[in-house]
Amino acid sequence: MERVIPTRFDLGPRLTTKRMGTMRSTLFLLARPSEQPTLDPFQPFQTTMARVCAITGRRPVKGNIINRKGQSKKSGGIGTHVTSITRRKFRPNLQRVRIQLPNGGTKRVWVSVKALKAGLVTKA
Repeated sequence: MERVIPTRFDLGPRLTTKRMGTMRSTLFLLARPSEQPTLDPFQPFQTTMARVCAITGRRPVKGNIINRKGQSKKSGGIGTHVTSITRRKFRPNLQRVRIQLPNGGTKRVWVSVKALKAGLVTKA
């Protein structure tokens, strides 16, 4: 019988390490589901990752820089060709701001500018 492992994300009761494959690193391997950490960004002792928005969850994502040469067919050439592909990161526009907590306190967190402009947080 396979042991069901509680996960950080609600992916269903049948989720196990055998079925997960490469997603195993995203699991919190905890003994009891009651010990699972919550995803509330305003808890005082919660550990958060750097450069991740506390409100929207925006984080750096991987991508490519694609260099091309040649004239496009649309403008009369024989088409463009890819000469090199370089890995890069798309970093979100995060600002470290002091925000007002629901209980009246203040805390410094990383917040995306999109969340600030939308009024999802109140600055302290």
